[in-house]
Amino acid sequence: MLIALALLLNLVGATLVYLTSARQRLLDRPLTPIASIPATVLMAGGLASWIVDAGSGAGIVASLTSWMLVWVALPYACWWRRGNEVPQGRAG
Repeated sequence: MLIALALLLNLVGATLVYLTSARQRLLDRPLTPIASIPATVLMAGGLASWIVDAGSGAGIVASLTSWMLVWVALPYACWWRRGNEVPQGRAG
């Protein structure tokens, strides 16, 4: 149960960090920068949960991996959702 909580906290926190970025494409406008505060709290809670359940080394690696998964998958999901369009000025 603690692993599911840790994963959920990390995924929601990393998603909030992505949504506050100026380069995000999921929303029309990025979230206000103040949203990075709850994102940091959620990610810290997820990291603490991983450390409690799996130990310090494995917990840190699990948190970093889950954050990376979100930050790599969300841009591709946004690209796929918008119909595989190439933004203007970026065609190669």
